[in-house]
Amino acid sequence: MKFLFLVVSLFFSASAFSVEIDNKDPFKLVQTVAKDLFERIAREQEIIKNDPEHLRVVVEEQLAPYINHVYAGSMVLGPYYRKVSEEERELFFTAFRKYLIATYAGILTLYKDQKVVFEPSSEVEGKRVQVKVRVLDDGRPDINIGFILRKNRSDEWSAYDMVAEGISVLTSKQKELQGQIRQQGIASVTEILLEKAAKPIVEKEL
Repeated sequence: MKFLFLVVSLFFSASAFSVEIDNKDPFKLVQTVAKDLFERIAREQEIIKNDPEHLRVVVEEQLAPYINHVYAGSMVLGPYYRKVSEEERELFFTAFRKYLIATYAGILTLYKDQKVVFEPSSEVEGKRVQVKVRVLDDGRPDINIGFILRKNRSDEWSAYDMVAEGISVLTSKQKELQGQIRQQGIASVTEILLEKAAKPIVEKEL
C-alpha cells in the first residue's frame, strides 16, 4: 500500500513555478500537476537527499491550490460536522491539512522515477469525475488508480479522494477518524493529527 499512496501525491500537487494550470479540465489538471511535481523533485533531489524536510515545502507550495482539504475534511467528519462548533471544525481542518502535507511529504520519498500513464480526456457530465491513472514500475504489476475530483461553483476542479484497488482513501479515513471522534472527541483527534503532522519526514521503503 505504501507505493499506492505515492501515486496520490503525484496528483494532489501543482507547481508554483510552472505555467498556469488549467483547473477547468480535470484530465489536463491531473497530467499537468504530475509532470510539474516530478520535474521539481528531480530538480531538487540533492536538497531533498540532504534534508527530507524540504519535501514539506514542495508539498506546501504544490498541494494547497489543488486539494480541497475543507471538503475532504467535512466528509471525514460526516455526522459530527454539525455536532461540533465552527471553531472546532476550523481547528480540525487546519490540523487535517497539516497532516495531509506531512503524509504526502513522507510518501514522496518513495519516488524513484516510475512511469505514469494517464487516461485520455473525455467529456465530463456532472460535478464529479474519476480520472484513471496507470503506474508502471519495473518488476511489479501495473497499478490502477482513480482520482476523484469535484467541480465548484466557479467551474474549477479540485481533488478530494483516491480509489486504489477498490479502496477509497477518504472512506478509510472516515472510518478511522469518526471512530476516534466518537470515543475521544474532536479536540483530542485534532491534537493527534497535529502530533502526527509534526513528526520528522523520513525516507520510506517500497
